[in-house]
Amino acid sequence: MKKTDKNKFRAVKSGTLIMLSTMLLLSACKKSFLELPKEGEVQSSNFWTSAADADKAVSSIYSNLRSWDQVAFSPIAIESLGADDAEKGSDASDASFLNMYDNFSVTSTQDQLGNFWNGMYKEINLCNQVLDHIDTMGSVATAMKTRYKAEAKFVRAYMYFRLVRAFGGVPLRLHVPLDQNEYNIPRASADDVWNAIEADLNDAAAALPVAYSAGDIGRITKGGALSLHAKVAMYRKNWADVKSYTDQVIALGVYSLYPNYEKMFRVENENCSESIFEIQCALITGNGGASNCQYSQVQGIRGTVSGWGFNIPTTSLVNEFESGDPRLNATVIFRGTTTVEGDAVPSTVPNPMYNYKSYVPFSQIITGYTEGCQQNVRVIRYADVLLMNAEANNELGNTTPALAALELVRARARAGNSGILPAVTTTDKTALRNAIWHERRVELAMEFDRYFDVIRQGRAATVFGPKGWQANKNEVWPIPQTEIDLSNNVLTQNPGY
Repeated sequence: MKKTDKNKFRAVKSGTLIMLSTMLLLSACKKSFLELPKEGEVQSSNFWTSAADADKAVSSIYSNLRSWDQVAFSPIAIESLGADDAEKGSDASDASFLNMYDNFSVTSTQDQLGNFWNGMYKEINLCNQVLDHIDTMGSVATAMKTRYKAEAKFVRAYMYFRLVRAFGGVPLRLHVPLDQNEYNIPRASADDVWNAIEADLNDAAAALPVAYSAGDIGRITKGGALSLHAKVAMYRKNWADVKSYTDQVIALGVYSLYPNYEKMFRVENENCSESIFEIQCALITGNGGASNCQYSQVQGIRGTVSGWGFNIPTTSLVNEFESGDPRLNATVIFRGTTTVEGDAVPSTVPNPMYNYKSYVPFSQIITGYTEGCQQNVRVIRYADVLLMNAEANNELGNTTPALAALELVRARARAGNSGILPAVTTTDKTALRNAIWHERRVELAMEFDRYFDVIRQGRAATVFGPKGWQANKNEVWPIPQTEIDLSNNVLTQNPGY
């Protein structure tokens, strides 16, 4: 990063830590910060007393989802760069350590591992605080307690989902430690972590509403819990469960594919009909320090006003798109072209391609605010649910509904042009599986799923082997050595590291 970029990073990251320690919370629905108390702290003894405190605590869960370690460098390293869809990008000398994730030379001492680990557990701690305290708050209505707990359980499940995909078994913390003996705990098995995730998602789906009124748009819904549960079941190859959960999401009748694929990712179409779960971000007028989401900034077009140019698409990804597929030019910004929104990308920028899905038009970049800070992060879309439904039906031998779900996604991409993207008609199970896997890659490109998709499909040695991926090692990343040291070796390292 350039020196100025590093200064911005330090300021924002420091601000995030201050927010967490003082419980200065961003409302997920209203996108406005509370006034900062003069002393800068809220003592725990004075908290957990009122309905307003409960709302602030739950809002902090949503607020922290957009922090640096949730959406920026460490997620790019852990969840994106290992795949064949993305590479480091930016200037060759800038943040060159990210290349270690792309070529699988990373060791347990690399900082981004610890940043990712700590980012997930900070969020888990916020969830656990709500879950440990909310039932003791007599001032909070029973219905609100139920909903708040469900929201916290969903986010805790989402954090553990990200952790177990990345590291395998991890310490399973389901409440705030009561004494020093509870701080240093061993890794749970991966199965135990998956089981805890499923238990949280069952509870969340049973309690969350199907939809919210306008003032609460962006909060977790029943559809969000069911969709994430389907993805968990997919990783566990429990295909009957994947089908059941995705069928339930479809039957809710509240989601539909957004007609314009490219426009779906723009700021003005956040929380649209296709959105099931988005991390809510904001440009908060008059508060540049609080407008701190760096998801778009770190991936913006290097050499322009929009960002730093990391996590760029690869030629391999470009070649995966079928001829004429309009999703290519809605996924990849090519050097020397002009975006649909009218921004000319100079031919002199350092990288040949950039991520269109994280792009914010130059006219929306406001001096004094983090570039693109208002860009929400799309985590689960209805298209993903349809493709999971297609994959589950195919694995269960239900060819007709598998083809129907796949066709819905392709038809939206086709956008009335019958000359491109013909309907898939094969009834061969293997051929249809490959067609669904192809569709997942192009439909969900640059959305941080490809790497773990290929591993769960059992194809990583073939697909990622040329990059340096090794079987019986790179299925997971190394446990951060700092965590092993802090645990006095209670935590054990993954094989091969």
